[in-house]
Amino acid sequence: MTDFESDGRRELPLFPLGSVALPGVGLPLHVFEPRYRALVMTSLSSDRLFGSVLIARGSEIGGGDQRNDFGTLVRIIEAQEDADGRWLVTGVGIERLRVHEWLNDDPFPRAVVESSPDTPNGSDTAPLLELARSLCVEVRRRTGSGADLQTIVDLLDPDPSVASFQLLALSTLGPSDQYTGLCAPTTAGRLEFLCQSLRDQLADLDAIEALHRRESYGE
Repeated sequence: MTDFESDGRRELPLFPLGSVALPGVGLPLHVFEPRYRALVMTSLSSDRLFGSVLIARGSEIGGGDQRNDFGTLVRIIEAQEDADGRWLVTGVGIERLRVHEWLNDDPFPRAVVESSPDTPNGSDTAPLLELARSLCVEVRRRTGSGADLQTIVDLLDPDPSVASFQLLALSTLGPSDQYTGLCAPTTAGRLEFLCQSLRDQLADLDAIEALHRRESYGE
């Protein structure tokens, strides 16, 4: 765990986003709202840590959003303040967390969170990891977005849990599906979900290509 109390909990600034922050994955942020500028400065003045959760309903801007309870602990790696007070922040996901209790949003969202590591699998995840890796490359190749993906995939973290989160980020899944993967209680469960989702995408691509062939032949 990272700087949690003996009961696995701590109070933490929370940054709700429309995208999913994941362990082992970089998180670039352009911070301009006053409350989140205050969050960044508070984090920088202490241990450079904050949490990020996916917005369930609403917008990143203006408040009033509804938030999911699973998220990721993020450490600020670099932060630069512009002349107008905006921040360009580069963070990296450290581990999964779960919100135990939301606190008052003044001056920015805060919560008591607890560390939420993967439950041990009890089985070898290497075959699933290799399958997810190959399916991710294939989907990205067929959608025209896999130019440098193989190089990135070859540099996955040696920890299977972290690698499963990284593959989730490299995939073509949207925020809702990525959040489902984040919440999976085990590494194996996450990889199984990812593999099935990627198979579904490949099946959709096959169907679209078959339809185009029929149309080209005038069927």
